[in-house]
Amino acid sequence: MADFDEQLRRAKARDEAALAYMIAREMPLIRRTARKMTAPGLDFEDAVQEGIIGLFRAIETYDSTRVSSFTTYAAACIRNAVITAARTAGRKRNQPLNSSVPFDEEPFTEGPEQIAIDNEAYRLTVHRINTALSPFESKVLRCKLAGASSKEIAARLGCEKKTADNALWRIRQKLKR
Repeated sequence: MADFDEQLRRAKARDEAALAYMIAREMPLIRRTARKMTAPGLDFEDAVQEGIIGLFRAIETYDSTRVSSFTTYAAACIRNAVITAARTAGRKRNQPLNSSVPFDEEPFTEGPEQIAIDNEAYRLTVHRINTALSPFESKVLRCKLAGASSKEIAARLGCEKKTADNALWRIRQKLKR
């Protein structure tokens, strides 16, 4: 505990090694919080950055005489920072900034080499998907990619909705691998 208190004191004094120690120590909490709080306009990486900012605020403002545990205090600061970022990202006034296209960029055009590489990568991906999925799962995936719901897939393929749902779950698991 004395080592942690020393690291916290050094982090408060902006010692880079101590700050790195504190970030590493609290990163699992930051990542869990960020994973729960992603929203339109706030992706996971941005939420993690906001959590780190919340941790910095916790380090700066922590007072052991007023609060019992730094971990509890830091968790609240991290959660509040990420929630505030999610709320800010969700406001309509930021929508033009989030969806704008910069003027100074040249339009991207692919050369023949890149097109050939992309076509080969596409062919390999389709081959891997076809070999990983059963014939039924392939049919379910084609229906899903066409925009059908689980109920519509079940009706098209003549099976129960639960069967279609289970096939979609298996497809997701196989494609994650």
